[in-house]
Amino acid sequence: MAQLEKHSAQELDQLVKEADLGGREPGGKIGKGLAMLAGAWSLFQLWYASPLPFMLGFGILNDTEARAIHLAFAIFLAFCAFPAFKHSSRSVIPWSDWLLALVGAFCGAYLFLFYNQLALRPGAPTTMDIVIGVTGVAVMLEATRRAMGFGMLVTTGVFMAFVFLGPHMPEVLQHRGASLSRFISHMWLTTEGVYGVALGVSVQFIFLFVLFGTLLDIAGAGNYMLQVSLATLGHLRGGPAKVAVVSSALNGIVSGSSVSNVVSGGIFTIPLMKRTGYSGVKAGAIEAASSVNGQIMPPVMGAAAFLMVEYVGIPYSEIIKHAALPALISYVALFYIVHLEALKYDLKPLVRERQPTWRERLLGWALGLSGTTIACAAIYYTITAVQYLAGGAAGWALAVLAAVAYVVLMAYSSRYPDIAVDDPLAKEVKLPLPWPTVRAGLHFFIPVTVLLWCLMAEELSPGLSAFWATATVMVMVVMQPFMLSVFRPDGKAEAALSSLKRGVADLWRGLVLGARNMIGIGVACASAGLIVGVITLTGMGLMMTDFVELVSAGNVLVMLLLTAAICLVIGAGVPTTANYILVATLMAPVIVELGARSGLVIPLIAVHMFVFYFGILADVTPPVGLASYAAAAISGEDPNATGWQATWYSLRTTVLPFVFIFNPQILLIGLGSWVDVVLVCTTAVAASLLFAAATMKWFRTRCTWPEVAVLLLATFLFFRPDWVVDQFAPKYVSAPASDIYQVADGLRADEWLVVGIAGETLNGEPQTKTVALPMGEGATGRERLRDGGVTLSQLGTELEVAAVKFGSRAKKLGVEQGYKVVELKLPNPSRPSTHWVFIPAALLAWGVWWMQGLRLRRRPVKLSLRT
Repeated sequence: MAQLEKHSAQELDQLVKEADLGGREPGGKIGKGLAMLAGAWSLFQLWYASPLPFMLGFGILNDTEARAIHLAFAIFLAFCAFPAFKHSSRSVIPWSDWLLALVGAFCGAYLFLFYNQLALRPGAPTTMDIVIGVTGVAVMLEATRRAMGFGMLVTTGVFMAFVFLGPHMPEVLQHRGASLSRFISHMWLTTEGVYGVALGVSVQFIFLFVLFGTLLDIAGAGNYMLQVSLATLGHLRGGPAKVAVVSSALNGIVSGSSVSNVVSGGIFTIPLMKRTGYSGVKAGAIEAASSVNGQIMPPVMGAAAFLMVEYVGIPYSEIIKHAALPALISYVALFYIVHLEALKYDLKPLVRERQPTWRERLLGWALGLSGTTIACAAIYYTITAVQYLAGGAAGWALAVLAAVAYVVLMAYSSRYPDIAVDDPLAKEVKLPLPWPTVRAGLHFFIPVTVLLWCLMAEELSPGLSAFWATATVMVMVVMQPFMLSVFRPDGKAEAALSSLKRGVADLWRGLVLGARNMIGIGVACASAGLIVGVITLTGMGLMMTDFVELVSAGNVLVMLLLTAAICLVIGAGVPTTANYILVATLMAPVIVELGARSGLVIPLIAVHMFVFYFGILADVTPPVGLASYAAAAISGEDPNATGWQATWYSLRTTVLPFVFIFNPQILLIGLGSWVDVVLVCTTAVAASLLFAAATMKWFRTRCTWPEVAVLLLATFLFFRPDWVVDQFAPKYVSAPASDIYQVADGLRADEWLVVGIAGETLNGEPQTKTVALPMGEGATGRERLRDGGVTLSQLGTELEVAAVKFGSRAKKLGVEQGYKVVELKLPNPSRPSTHWVFIPAALLAWGVWWMQGLRLRRRPVKLSLRT
């Protein structure tokens, strides 16, 4: 407890500000002016994302103009919010920072201010353009150093130096180089560099999702998620640790920041874990490991997840579908890990004032699960019915329905006291009752329902979906004090006008805080754009393919290990978003290409998820894992010890990317029926539990090394049943290339046709690859292939790739114009089902369980956690 008192709430709040918001908080008129500017940024983003510009006919901006304004806001606020050095004032903005902010904002907005003039002279920059570009790059690099640290600055600087040192590099990395004029034109005056895809995604998607989470947290959703977790899980063995795991998963809906997740939940769960018997290191590590995984939990994932929409070329709803099972597996495994820790050290649960009987517990869970199912079904069919009955006015009808639901739920929850924010230093912790806790915040699910419905059912763009969800939560934030004053029967009713004023003040605070949360992300995306621009300007991508193939000797597993190491090393100095952009741009095409040359079809989404996962894991990995540092500040323990323990707990997340590269079914790819879905989900969860038990060396009791080996073997069989079957029955059988249209006729849209293609490299060397051709829409196989991005030409019995649509999935998967289709690779009809492998896997796991049961009866084990 003394350690927690040493790190006061103010210090922890400052820690979050330094990491996410910038540590500077000027007062007086300056502070109010900066708040107004940050709020204006949020309002601009809401305007740009909304349909209002098109409805009203003014304020319509193209992508490039919006990116320029976005960057101008980010750079200006970066110099105002982030001090130059650690010893710089946190309350006064020096004149030099004002100058840099104004110059940087002008340079950032240059493409917007002089858009028409620049459009008339593409590729021919004037002296003014060059001066603005050089100044802009220099000022933006300083903003990057302040907001992201020296790691990001050094990384960007190295890539920029590569442009000018190209002729002097070793032969494998040598290129022609570029003049200053060409460099600035490419980086600052086009959408190939700073104003590229990364900044575009920040404008279109990321800002609105960050603002959505911020407003939802201000409304009280963060505390609500924590209290629901405590009420439902606190009474279990190791309950506080399980609360940390589940509340972090729920907070993943609200926040995409690892450090923010650690502090918001850890300030309560870490002291509580220590009180129930966990050591400070383990308590901090559990919170760090669970909070980091909040970025992989749909629907609001980390900022890098939204970049996948552009890089992979699939809707965000598809990314949510692919990410759901791995996220569930990771959290279930961590939940099991903390349970095993509790069993290992015989930790006692928190005690309720009245312990319910087993019948009451069973009835409560049955009512809870059935009630949740009925509620979800009622929501779905009600919305569907309203859309059917209202026709063209369905949008207004659904808005009225949401408003009525909000009023009803607020009227219901207002009859009960607010959920108290628990004091982590209290001598006694009173566990709240489950149902009273759940019913107090049912209205928080309305904006989440809006978001999911827009994304998954209506299939709107992520930006528009986030706009409607954010608009919903904005209304909630404003109206919540008023609703409580109207419906609360405790005699504390507040005047309508003052309650509305308080709601508007909360909304304004959310708009300002949301913008400040975005400063670092906006600057990071712009700096990452510089790196991407270097890659496109110098042709580094092709060099990287040859280099990685040389280092890995064409071995896909070695190449994946190299990629994972690169992610972790770069993540030591670069934030998750920039890490993803850098490694995905460099390595994702390389992995797909070398996999194709090895005869392995690797889905593009699997490669990008691989990079995304390891970029996130850098947040807990020593020596600079920010999430581990935040957790250690709360627990009062050594940050490196906490980081290494969190890394060990995160092994169950580390193994998943390797699994879904070789077994894409974990990403729900290639499953034919609901039976397959259920089997894959069940066995994947079982595999994660067995892997957790093996890494903890505890199943029913302490494991021997042979038992650990058996558990790991069972884990492998559950995760990779296809590898076993491949040893005696190949996955594909060869068919003549001339049958391609006949086979494509029998495939549906979004299915894949695996083919072998042959051609020559740029050096004239022969090359064969295995690629998957995506099927699009169309009445015939030829039309489906063309809609999927591939046009074939036939000369006699030979088929050649005549054209590959630019930006299509086929292009990103390595299909190249001029290559010949030499064979079709069709599913082997005589291949047995991989599900048979699950039987020996289950028997192995049961054998260990049975043997440990016999041993457990002979000698019980008791240990002390402190040893």
